[in-house]
Amino acid sequence: MIVEILNVGVKNKGAELMLHAIMQKMRSQIPDIVFTVAPTKKRGHFPKSAILAMGLRPKIRSKKFEPIIDLVAANLPRAMRQKFAGVFNRDVDLVLDASGFAYGDQWGAAGTRRLAKSARNWQSMGIKFIMLPQAFGPFERSKDHDHVKSWAASADLVFCREQQSLDYLADLVGQSDNIKLYGDFTNLVNGVVPENFDASDKKVALVPNSQMLRKASDGAEYIPFMIRCARYLQEKDAKPFLLVHQTESDRALAQEISSAVGHIPIVQEADPLALKGILGLCDATIGSRFHGLVSALSQGVPSLATGWSHKYESLFRDYDFVDGLVEVTSSDNALYRKIDMITEDVSARALRTKLKERSRMLKQQSEEMWTLIFNTLT
Repeated sequence: MIVEILNVGVKNKGAELMLHAIMQKMRSQIPDIVFTVAPTKKRGHFPKSAILAMGLRPKIRSKKFEPIIDLVAANLPRAMRQKFAGVFNRDVDLVLDASGFAYGDQWGAAGTRRLAKSARNWQSMGIKFIMLPQAFGPFERSKDHDHVKSWAASADLVFCREQQSLDYLADLVGQSDNIKLYGDFTNLVNGVVPENFDASDKKVALVPNSQMLRKASDGAEYIPFMIRCARYLQEKDAKPFLLVHQTESDRALAQEISSAVGHIPIVQEADPLALKGILGLCDATIGSRFHGLVSALSQGVPSLATGWSHKYESLFRDYDFVDGLVEVTSSDNALYRKIDMITEDVSARALRTKLKERSRMLKQQSEEMWTLIFNTLT
């Protein structure tokens, strides 16, 4: 079986973590499976060199010449097509969309329009198409409506990551048996602690997100907020450090925060499994990267979150911990009470117990989701 995975990459570590989660689970059931990903340019989120380094096969794709490529491939025997280094469209058995959050008003119309066209093409070729758990919407632009309805109807399964996304989609396309509600599936992936990581002086991770500066309505207050968190953690001798969950823009943000409070440690790892392993060792986290929060909460680590979309609130509702949400404009007293809640022994111990119990339930739901997927493939 050849499986194409959409919208994963190595720059955003949450996207790469989803890729690992997909490969681990599918290989456990289909050992001879082949994964393919369309390469980006060298400076893009998934260049060909990175695809090959991970043991994947590059997808042969060209937006401009794709119809010609498909026509040529259609006239080549499968044995001859397999001699190429890459994978043609018609050799794919299953397409998995692992976007995370890419379809809605905040992202413009191009992606939704492109997906609708591709989904119709896959359906006509007999290629199964599944949208893995992700956030959707809102869909206020009327020009997007037909495209959303098209890809939703063409997909074999559409998994909404939380109720708000399901409501956005259902309000537009109606109720459908192929649209289901399941949470983020990276909770099944085990982290790996790097050999050189010293946890003795790194107890509370601050995980910044540069998207907050651009997409949050109160983005101008984000850096001062993170600085306030870091300083209070220093006063408590909680051993804060900055953990970079995205390779470029978040690093610059971490450096700015660190410099403002006297150069607390900055940790950056290329492997998303290492990031998850580090988060699992923490006493607590304060962050804005969605998959950094999933990695912490799923391991029972008390966390505070500030975010720029509905997906953050929905995640914390899943873990029955809405008190973990905090506004960047919170007063010092309100913020410090929340930090105390996740770092003081008694309250933190109770939170860990609750989060681990919720995590067991959510992991079972992720297993049920994969069962639905494998049943669809038979």
